[in-house]
Amino acid sequence: MSLRYALLGLLEDGPASGYALNVRFERSLQRYTWTARQSHIYPELKRLADEGLVVIAEEGARGSRTYAITDAGREELRAWLLSPPKPRAVRDEHGLRMCLLSALDPLEASTLVRGHLETAEQMIAELQSIAEAADAGDHPRGRLRFGRLALQYGIFQYEAQREWARWALEQLED
Repeated sequence: MSLRYALLGLLEDGPASGYALNVRFERSLQRYTWTARQSHIYPELKRLADEGLVVIAEEGARGSRTYAITDAGREELRAWLLSPPKPRAVRDEHGLRMCLLSALDPLEASTLVRGHLETAEQMIAELQSIAEAADAGDHPRGRLRFGRLALQYGIFQYEAQREWARWALEQLED
Protein backbone atom coordinates (compact mmCIF):
# COMPACT_ATOMS: atom_id res chain seq x y z
CA MET A 1 0.00 0.00 0.00
CA SER A 2 2.86 2.43 0.65
CA LEU A 3 3.98 2.28 -2.98
CA ARG A 4 1.01 4.43 -3.93
CA TYR A 5 1.99 7.03 -1.34
CA ALA A 6 5.63 6.92 -2.35
CA LEU A 7 4.61 7.60 -5.95
CA LEU A 8 2.22 10.36 -4.90
CA GLY A 9 5.01 11.92 -2.84
CA LEU A 10 7.47 11.72 -5.72
CA LEU A 11 4.89 13.30 -8.04
CA GLU A 12 4.14 15.98 -5.47
CA ASP A 13 7.75 17.00 -6.00
CA GLY A 14 7.00 17.47 -9.70
CA PRO A 15 5.51 15.72 -12.77
CA ALA A 16 7.49 12.76 -14.07
CA SER A 17 7.38 9.80 -16.42
CA GLY A 18 7.31 6.24 -15.12
CA TYR A 19 10.98 5.93 -16.02
CA ALA A 20 11.88 9.15 -14.17
CA LEU A 21 9.88 7.97 -11.15
CA ASN A 22 11.81 4.71 -11.17
CA VAL A 23 15.09 6.67 -11.17
CA ARG A 24 13.85 8.99 -8.39
CA PHE A 25 12.75 5.94 -6.44
CA GLU A 26 16.17 4.35 -6.69
CA ARG A 27 17.98 7.54 -5.71
CA SER A 28 15.81 8.76 -2.88
CA LEU A 29 13.73 5.95 -1.38
CA GLN A 30 15.11 2.53 -2.15
CA ARG A 31 18.14 2.81 0.11
CA TYR A 32 16.21 3.94 3.15
CA THR A 33 12.54 3.13 3.08
CA TRP A 34 10.91 1.25 0.25
CA THR A 35 11.85 -0.97 -2.65
CA ALA A 36 9.84 -1.05 -5.86
CA ARG A 37 10.56 -2.46 -9.27
CA GLN A 38 9.64 -0.81 -12.50
CA SER A 39 7.16 -3.66 -13.02
CA HIS A 40 5.35 -2.50 -9.85
CA ILE A 41 5.48 1.22 -10.59
CA TYR A 42 3.62 1.25 -13.91
CA PRO A 43 0.57 -0.75 -12.75
CA GLU A 44 0.34 1.44 -9.64
CA LEU A 45 0.46 4.59 -11.78
CA LYS A 46 -2.44 3.19 -13.82
CA ARG A 47 -4.43 2.53 -10.64
CA LEU A 48 -3.68 6.04 -9.37
CA ALA A 49 -4.83 7.50 -12.70
CA ASP A 50 -7.99 5.36 -12.67
CA GLU A 51 -8.76 6.70 -9.19
CA GLY A 52 -8.16 10.31 -10.27
CA LEU A 53 -5.18 10.78 -7.96
CA VAL A 54 -2.81 11.44 -10.87
CA VAL A 55 -3.33 12.52 -14.46
CA ILE A 56 -1.36 11.99 -17.60
CA ALA A 57 -0.01 15.49 -18.10
CA GLU A 58 1.80 14.75 -21.33
CA GLU A 59 2.23 11.94 -23.82
CA GLY A 60 5.49 11.60 -25.68
CA ALA A 61 7.15 9.45 -28.25
CA ARG A 62 6.81 5.64 -28.04
CA GLY A 63 3.93 5.88 -25.59
CA SER A 64 5.85 7.57 -22.81
CA ARG A 65 3.64 9.41 -20.36
CA THR A 66 4.35 12.14 -17.86
CA TYR A 67 2.20 11.93 -14.75
CA ALA A 68 1.18 14.75 -12.43
CA ILE A 69 -0.51 14.59 -9.05
CA THR A 70 -4.04 15.98 -8.80
CA ASP A 71 -5.58 17.90 -5.91
CA ALA A 72 -7.31 14.66 -4.88
CA GLY A 73 -3.93 12.93 -4.94
CA ARG A 74 -2.42 15.64 -2.76
CA GLU A 75 -5.28 15.30 -0.30
CA GLU A 76 -4.91 11.50 -0.18
CA LEU A 77 -1.17 11.86 0.39
CA ARG A 78 -1.76 14.45 3.11
CA ALA A 79 -4.36 12.28 4.87
CA TRP A 80 -2.01 9.28 4.79
CA LEU A 81 0.94 11.32 6.10
CA LEU A 82 -1.12 12.63 9.00
CA SER A 83 -2.57 9.22 9.94
CA PRO A 84 -0.76 6.97 12.44
CA PRO A 85 1.46 4.37 10.78
CA LYS A 86 0.30 0.78 10.77
CA PRO A 87 2.44 -1.83 12.53
CA ARG A 88 4.99 -3.20 10.12
CA ALA A 89 6.97 -6.35 9.70
CA VAL A 90 10.68 -5.67 9.88
CA ARG A 91 13.04 -7.76 7.78
CA ASP A 92 16.57 -6.50 8.05
CA GLU A 93 19.04 -9.30 7.41
CA HIS A 94 22.01 -7.09 8.19
CA GLY A 95 20.46 -6.02 11.49
CA LEU A 96 19.69 -9.63 12.34
CA ARG A 97 23.33 -10.57 11.75
CA MET A 98 24.41 -7.81 14.15
CA CYS A 99 21.94 -9.08 16.77
CA LEU A 100 23.41 -12.57 16.55
CA LEU A 101 27.10 -11.63 16.77
CA SER A 102 27.43 -13.39 20.10
CA ALA A 103 27.26 -16.71 18.22
CA LEU A 104 30.73 -15.95 16.83
CA ASP A 105 34.06 -15.72 18.54
CA PRO A 106 35.19 -12.11 19.19
CA LEU A 107 37.61 -12.03 16.25
CA GLU A 108 34.97 -13.16 13.77
CA ALA A 109 32.44 -10.75 15.26
CA SER A 110 34.95 -7.90 15.03
CA THR A 111 35.54 -8.69 11.36
CA LEU A 112 31.82 -8.45 10.63
CA VAL A 113 31.46 -5.23 12.61
CA ARG A 114 34.43 -3.68 10.79
CA GLY A 115 32.71 -4.51 7.50
CA HIS A 116 29.56 -2.84 8.83
CA LEU A 117 31.63 0.21 9.81
CA GLU A 118 33.29 0.41 6.38
CA THR A 119 29.94 0.14 4.60
CA ALA A 120 28.46 2.89 6.78
CA GLU A 121 31.43 5.18 6.11
CA GLN A 122 31.24 4.53 2.35
CA MET A 123 27.52 5.26 2.29
CA ILE A 124 27.94 8.45 4.33
CA ALA A 125 30.54 9.71 1.86
CA GLU A 126 28.39 8.77 -1.14
CA LEU A 127 25.23 10.32 0.25
CA GLN A 128 27.02 13.50 1.36
CA SER A 129 28.36 13.86 -2.17
CA ILE A 130 24.84 13.52 -3.57
CA ALA A 131 23.56 16.00 -0.97
CA GLU A 132 26.21 18.56 -1.94
CA ALA A 133 25.18 18.25 -5.59
CA ALA A 134 21.50 18.56 -4.66
CA ASP A 135 22.16 21.63 -2.52
CA ALA A 136 24.01 23.29 -5.41
CA GLY A 137 20.96 23.09 -7.67
CA ASP A 138 17.87 25.28 -7.60
CA HIS A 139 14.53 23.86 -6.55
CA PRO A 140 11.35 25.76 -5.62
CA ARG A 141 11.38 24.17 -2.16
CA GLY A 142 15.11 24.44 -1.65
CA ARG A 143 16.45 21.99 0.89
CA LEU A 144 12.96 20.98 1.97
CA ARG A 145 12.19 19.10 -1.20
CA PHE A 146 11.19 15.49 -0.93
CA GLY A 147 14.37 13.76 -2.08
CA ARG A 148 16.72 16.01 -0.11
CA LEU A 149 14.93 15.31 3.16
CA ALA A 150 15.03 11.56 2.49
CA LEU A 151 18.71 11.83 1.60
CA GLN A 152 19.50 13.47 4.94
CA TYR A 153 17.48 10.77 6.69
CA GLY A 154 19.76 8.21 5.05
CA ILE A 155 22.88 10.11 6.09
CA PHE A 156 21.72 10.19 9.71
CA GLN A 157 20.90 6.46 9.61
CA TYR A 158 24.37 5.57 8.35
CA GLU A 159 25.98 7.90 10.90
CA ALA A 160 24.08 6.07 13.64
CA GLN A 161 25.24 2.72 12.22
CA ARG A 162 28.82 4.00 12.15
CA GLU A 163 28.64 5.06 15.80
CA TRP A 164 27.12 1.73 16.79
CA ALA A 165 29.90 -0.15 14.96
CA ARG A 166 32.58 1.89 16.74
CA TRP A 167 30.92 1.18 20.07
CA ALA A 168 30.51 -2.53 19.27
CA LEU A 169 34.19 -2.82 18.34
CA GLU A 170 35.12 -1.32 21.72
CA GLN A 171 32.89 -3.86 23.44
CA LEU A 172 34.42 -6.74 21.50
CA GLU A 173 37.96 -5.60 22.33
CA ASP A 174 37.26 -5.69 26.09
